[in-house]
Amino acid sequence: MHKNTKRLGLAITAAAASVILMAGCSGGGGGGGAAGDPESGDLTFVYMGDTDQQKAFNSLFAEFNKQYPDIKLKAQGIPSGDWATFSNTVATRLAGGQKIDIIQVATEGQRMFASKGVLEPLAPFIKEDQKYVDDYWNDINPRLKEFNETYASDPDGETVFIPGGYNTMGMYLNKRVFEAAGVAIPEDGNWTWDEFHTAAQQIKEKTGAYMLPAGSGYFDTVMPWLTTNGGSTFTDDWETPTYDSPEAVEAAEFARSLVEEGLAPEPGGQFDTNAAFAQDKLAIINGGRWPTIAIRDLDMVENTVFVNWPTKVGNGSPVGWDAWNITKNSQNKEAAWTFIKFLMSEEASQYFASVGGTIVPARDSVAVSSFFTDDAPEHSVRLSEAMDFATPIPSIDRGAEAQKLIEETWTTIISGQGDAQETLSKAQKELEGLVGSK
Repeated sequence: MHKNTKRLGLAITAAAASVILMAGCSGGGGGGGAAGDPESGDLTFVYMGDTDQQKAFNSLFAEFNKQYPDIKLKAQGIPSGDWATFSNTVATRLAGGQKIDIIQVATEGQRMFASKGVLEPLAPFIKEDQKYVDDYWNDINPRLKEFNETYASDPDGETVFIPGGYNTMGMYLNKRVFEAAGVAIPEDGNWTWDEFHTAAQQIKEKTGAYMLPAGSGYFDTVMPWLTTNGGSTFTDDWETPTYDSPEAVEAAEFARSLVEEGLAPEPGGQFDTNAAFAQDKLAIINGGRWPTIAIRDLDMVENTVFVNWPTKVGNGSPVGWDAWNITKNSQNKEAAWTFIKFLMSEEASQYFASVGGTIVPARDSVAVSSFFTDDAPEHSVRLSEAMDFATPIPSIDRGAEAQKLIEETWTTIISGQGDAQETLSKAQKELEGLVGSK
């Protein structure tokens, strides 16, 4: 979902656009036949979440039904603490005969679902609507299509997912704080760790404000610091942990120094990020697209500018994306494909971009349009530009356990409770155990 709880499935409920970040499966009636009618039938949409997301899904379905009134969609949430639990629950339901039409899954769950053999290869549907699909491929970043093929194909190499919206990472700067401290905001959106550190010191001295929260989120904190130093938590194939690499150690030590010097609040306290940002007591909120909603609510859009994460080696960011599929036991595969085509459409992308604020639309043309940039912080288009240097968030089969370990380890280090090298080396061994016992 990126951040895993805020990005991709990643439990975002703020608006209708958020539905394409949450894993979804359909689990309902179905029509009369394996293929069915492309313009009629019942589809039940199952997703990772609870009934709080129902309004968001219903808003999406209402928009779809303006074009296809005879296709009835129903959302069904499965409360799950992690993607492994969710995928196992859905697989069990499928094995028990429940009719499921579409599963919507974030990066963290795609490989698990693809490996279970429960998804329909999409090649015949793509061939049937090749011109339509090519229009979509030509309007999304080619790296998103590449990531989908690399990390979300089934064991036979078949395409079983169509990638959708995504999140990358950067920083939202409070203009008032920077101006009050006499610190220049990087015009091209790029700056170094050293420049960031110097700015933080000056802001603290001149205004008393913290530079940024002391987080430990896998997606929104750990991976940005690692990737901007040429590191990651795992190798590109997600088979080997690299959490104790020199790059990771250096990144953790730098993050610790921000807390140690009072440039970030102590972790684990009751620090209210949004309130501090609005009151000019915080210079930066880090995030993907999702902070835009809070920034709007705080009436801070005009006083906020988005920049890239500061770098040590080069630009870096994690990326997580949602994806759509059709299950093998769907009784309405053609209608399900019709719905997926709707999600790929420029019209749907514009709708998501205008009513929500939690993801970057997959279509580049929409991600740089007024549908996305209106009522959003200046330079929000840098979120889509970050795809050019983004690293897919490593998501192993035992991802929930890995994420917990990664985050707890980071917290230990930045809170000064453990040496970076020793703490990361210990976590490295535990991560190796998780990979080795899938």
